[in-house]
Amino acid sequence: VTDGVESAIRQAKQAAGDKDVAICTASILRQCLNAGLLDEIHIDVAPLLLGKGVRLFDHLEFKPTELERIRVIEAPGVTHLGFRLVKERRS
Repeated sequence: VTDGVESAIRQAKQAAGDKDVAICTASILRQCLNAGLLDEIHIDVAPLLLGKGVRLFDHLEFKPTELERIRVIEAPGVTHLGFRLVKERRS
């Protein structure tokens, strides 16, 4: 896909049918957040020290949103976090 993240996600959703589409890199995640294409974010936290890496939420251009925690699963060596992006604030 060479015509942008919106087209890539649209094609992935068509190919997936009724299944979920997963985004697995910080760069693509940021592009999808900035384009308003995500409904949920799932983050796996593992106690590993890295010398370098890409900061997940740097350089975001989209309007800040509320994250609703939908899942926390603790397992040996990893914690799985799930958040729903709340598109509109509740009154």
